[in-house]
Amino acid sequence: MPKEMQELQKQWHSLMQSIHSNSNVLAFMNSRVGQYLDDHPFVALSLLMFLAVSAIPTAFFFIFVVTTAIMACIGVIVMEGVAIAVGGVALLCVLCGLGALSLGLSGALSVGYVVLSTLVNYWHASRDQIRQQEVNGSLPQKSSPVLNLSASSGKEE
Repeated sequence: MPKEMQELQKQWHSLMQSIHSNSNVLAFMNSRVGQYLDDHPFVALSLLMFLAVSAIPTAFFFIFVVTTAIMACIGVIVMEGVAIAVGGVALLCVLCGLGALSLGLSGALSVGYVVLSTLVNYWHASRDQIRQQEVNGSLPQKSSPVLNLSASSGKEE
């Protein structure tokens, strides 16, 4: 047993020598904090234990933060997708309504144009007939072609 213990002590000593010969460790030990911890081993042990024990809750907190950030990004993407979908459906409904409204208005305007143009043509035709009667000084034997439209359409049916 003592031989194994001496072997273990040699390995521990070589490990401590490699740690103490590290340039980062030497720079820390030469600083004020390193010298204070070297002079006060209880404070150094307490600090080491605090760091070791607080590593697990700190790791869980960072995992929580990263998970929450990822979920928030996914939630924003989903909510943005829902908002865009609702907006797209609303736009589609508005455009369909405007299309139906434009068809109705164009139909009403077309009917109005046809009625108005027919009335204007009839008015001009009757004015021309009155002028012709004034020039001839007598009433014509036949009525005008516009007036004959109603008469001829009634006979054909």
